[in-house]
Amino acid sequence: MKTASLPSLRVDPELRAAAESVLKEGESLSSLIEDSLRRQIDYRRTQAEFIARGLAGLAEAQRTDVFYTTDDIQALVRKKLEKAKARKAAQQK
Repeated sequence: MKTASLPSLRVDPELRAAAESVLKEGESLSSLIEDSLRRQIDYRRTQAEFIARGLAGLAEAQRTDVFYTTDDIQALVRKKLEKAKARKAAQQK
């Protein structure tokens, strides 16, 4: 597989110095930038999926006219947590 280049990036000298100051042993500035780019891509995809799920949930609630309060959701989460704790305690016996 061939590799591709990204456009060169012009930054303030202070930003470059800050980036270089946090490099780990054996890490290059290029690898830091590549890792940062990969993480940002993953973050943005995750964020877009989260928003899409939220909008789909809203549309479903509006379609069915079934809405839950924060108290309803917190009670559900508490119940799940208690069940998980009970299962873990039973496994440790």
